[in-house]
Amino acid sequence: MVGKNTERIPRRPPPNFEESEESFMNGVLSDGIFSVALDDVNQYGPHAMIMLLFAFATATALVLMIGESLL
Repeated sequence: MVGKNTERIPRRPPPNFEESEESFMNGVLSDGIFSVALDDVNQYGPHAMIMLLFAFATATALVLMIGESLL
């Protein structure tokens, strides 16, 4: 079985990646938080994904708190 691809899920080719010389916030904001988080256009992709997680968690908590106060 030498030379045969034995991976059950084939790997996708890596995305286009550009090293950013800017600081963390400027690197995320210069390329857009969604493109950095979802498309990994620079090295701050995981950091931008965590920022999105906190933003959506905060929005969800606010909706739940406002909904609870209306009942």
